[in-house]
Amino acid sequence: MLHQHVPMLGLCPHSLVSQNIQHKELDNNWSSCISYSSIRCIFVSSSLLIYYQDMDTLTIGLCAVALVVVYCTHLLLVSKWKNPKVNGVLPPGSLGLPLIGETLQFIIPSPSLDLHPFVKKRMQKYGPIFKTRLVGRPIIICTDPEVIKYVLTQEGKLVEIWYLDSFAKFFAHEGENRLNAIGKVHSYVRSITLNHFGVDRLRESLLPKVEDMIHAHLIKWSTQGPVDVKHHVSVMVFNFTAKQIFGYDVETTKEKLSENYTKILNSLISFPINIPGTAFRKCMQDQAKMIKILKDTLMERLSSPEKRRGDFLDQAIDDMESQKFLTVDFIPQLIFGILFASFESMSTTLTLTIKFLSEYPQVVEELRAEHEAIKRRRKNPDSPLTWEEHRSMEFTHMVVKETLRIQNVAPGLFRKALKDFEVKGYTVPAGWTLMLVTPAVQLNPETFEDPVTFNPWRWKELDQVTVSKNFMPFGGGTRQCAGAEYSKMVLATFLHILVTKYNFTKVKGGNVLRTPIVSFGDGIHIKFSPRVN
Repeated sequence: MLHQHVPMLGLCPHSLVSQNIQHKELDNNWSSCISYSSIRCIFVSSSLLIYYQDMDTLTIGLCAVALVVVYCTHLLLVSKWKNPKVNGVLPPGSLGLPLIGETLQFIIPSPSLDLHPFVKKRMQKYGPIFKTRLVGRPIIICTDPEVIKYVLTQEGKLVEIWYLDSFAKFFAHEGENRLNAIGKVHSYVRSITLNHFGVDRLRESLLPKVEDMIHAHLIKWSTQGPVDVKHHVSVMVFNFTAKQIFGYDVETTKEKLSENYTKILNSLISFPINIPGTAFRKCMQDQAKMIKILKDTLMERLSSPEKRRGDFLDQAIDDMESQKFLTVDFIPQLIFGILFASFESMSTTLTLTIKFLSEYPQVVEELRAEHEAIKRRRKNPDSPLTWEEHRSMEFTHMVVKETLRIQNVAPGLFRKALKDFEVKGYTVPAGWTLMLVTPAVQLNPETFEDPVTFNPWRWKELDQVTVSKNFMPFGGGTRQCAGAEYSKMVLATFLHILVTKYNFTKVKGGNVLRTPIVSFGDGIHIKFSPRVN
């Protein structure tokens, strides 16, 4: 049977002999034991083995070459990624991993109102200006107050306003008529916002409306148990602002638009990947739903002039003929953006103010003294708040400033370089993004002693020059928030009514997270009750 197995095993004749010599009777005639065909099979099998061995060697060689090419390409791409070619010197720092950069470190929640560790650690390692990469974008982060001020004055020259890609796609910041455009679009958006939320409108008509709105909500809250302040304040601010802009009436509308905005906010800071199952896809779907509601409102107003209210939407409709960029697609986007900006920033600031007051009774005591004095100066203590009284609230405005200084709703102000330029010896390449970290300026211990401590009295000692250089809660330059006075008026009016008519106690919650925007992880639940004088 031996000759039947030899071809399968691929053995050579020498192997065969070595096995046969073990037999006591060795047949000297090979042909009597092994046929010619068997020997032929042996040599054919051996040749095939050599052939396949050569093929294996070739395959392994090709694979090795391919691996070397892939590895070298990888090294080249990584090197290009980590060391992009620029005309000048980039700031120190790391661009992190391919694609995601250092995004994961950037969005890690920090259980403190202090500067986010992502920025703080890199400031200590690299200094006040450093590079990174977030959600696929190369970014130069700046915490130097002089550079921040300088960049904010270069709008339209060296830089333009910019948002993370998720924001840019979300708010349709593309094309000549994008909301963040330089020139006529920006000028118009700022002008129409000031027309309806600027000082003149506040003084003439909005102040009493705001006071009535706050009265109504505090009365309602005081009849309930502990309320989640962030949620209730968000609803209050959104509903009132939406009513002023396009006549939104929560009592007669099926859609609770404030809830849609909350859902959008919770999933907005994400990778801009618009595929099923992603947070960004859900965000875009919720936004499309909101835009449709706003567009339907616009079309209804266009077809029914008798429903005019003299509000923001009516002015935009009137201006459609003279401002060609005001289309039936642009106006809903404009309204959506303004609502979004006021909704989150104002509600977070007011919630944080209530949190601070619940923890600092001495601040409440001084606020009450100031507002009771205002009431005593009136002929009728229950008269509506006047603009002059609002302007006279010295300590109240210190409380508002202190909250704005600490809270820093956003991680910074974003700008995109229009051309190469230098700051402090470093090159900012055209197309790169700058993140101007105003929180680093407002939480700088060299300017604000014990910066995370809520201390409204510190504003008595600060001179105007220091304040102008180190306090930028509403941005700066030509892009300074047009709704700044509106926000401050709502906050001051809320405090006036709160401390004169109500007692309030924190029941639970109040933990704050920076993610990197400010959020309240477990909410903050406050019990309001009417104050007995």
